[in-house]
Amino acid sequence: MQDPITLETLDRDGAIRELGAEAHDAAGTVETAEDDTRSHVPGRAGALAGGALALGAIPLAFAGAANGLSKSDVKILNYALTLEYLEAAFYAQAVKQGKLSGNAARFAKVVAGHEAMHVRALKSTLGSAAVKEPRFDFMGTTADQATFLRTAMTLEDTGVSAYQGQAPNIVSEQVLAAAGAILAVEARHAAWVRYLLGQGSDPSPAPDAFNPPMSMSAVLSAVRGTGFIKS
Repeated sequence: MQDPITLETLDRDGAIRELGAEAHDAAGTVETAEDDTRSHVPGRAGALAGGALALGAIPLAFAGAANGLSKSDVKILNYALTLEYLEAAFYAQAVKQGKLSGNAARFAKVVAGHEAMHVRALKSTLGSAAVKEPRFDFMGTTADQATFLRTAMTLEDTGVSAYQGQAPNIVSEQVLAAAGAILAVEARHAAWVRYLLGQGSDPSPAPDAFNPPMSMSAVLSAVRGTGFIKS
């Protein structure tokens, strides 16, 4: 069995430093709940809460407090949007290329839909504060089924740890609930692709009893190294 792909081993040329900088510039330094000055993005509260979605869709409770989102929550949501852009584009390209077959093709199609919904939810909530979507080059990883699955596993595992790492920093209970709904789905994606890779053996769909979180700086540093984003 091949060694798992990590974000570090996907390193090409560090071409996406702009991604972390853009997310940082859009929202400033992350503040804890205790330090939060409660500066808000006006007009976003309630933007999604009133729009009921079809049964089974994620609960879009990202509206936050009644008078808007805190600066720290804007920072975290832009961080999440950065990762969702990457995942959504990765799966969309895999589906468009049509190089996958069987269960891998079904996985890509279903997950592409989920990630696109995540992007729409985050962009709608952030409004003008949302970071822009960059240009991507996945360097052939979506055209070969084995490489696609191994790369998908890396992205999903990273996404789970990234959401988990920011959960304690989220100020709004509504944002925390909505982020938890996405985290649960990302974890299911991770288990699904691990099963497809190992067909029930290695890599195990659930290798450990506890999942380690990743800090924002660690995730962005690793993502910069993939070279997938070419803005």
